[in-house]
Amino acid sequence: MIYLNAFIFAGLVCMIGQIILDKTKLTPGHITVLFVIVGAFLDVFNIYDRLVLWAGGGALVPITSFGHMLTHGAIMGYNEQGIMGLFVGAFDLTSAGICATIISAFFMSLIFKPRD
Repeated sequence: MIYLNAFIFAGLVCMIGQIILDKTKLTPGHITVLFVIVGAFLDVFNIYDRLVLWAGGGALVPITSFGHMLTHGAIMGYNEQGIMGLFVGAFDLTSAGICATIISAFFMSLIFKPRD
């Protein structure tokens, strides 16, 4: 059942993104930022944690999870270290994903040539 829930959640996120892209003049960058903010907002009210328990990896893969991780890390860092923990905690949980993105972008830039 967890696989079906993961598929449903990730599919709904993609469907909502596609509808927003088709019906508005927002760019993919705007939609990405919107989803990060929605994930952060849902984490503040502990809704995203329930979604992760329900959908498993389907809730951890979409871009909404990045907002969840940023907020979750900042809150944990603040509880442990105070004000400085806001900055340290936000990147503590997301550093692996950020590094993987930078490294893969570097190697992709070596393999593929940009268009003029």
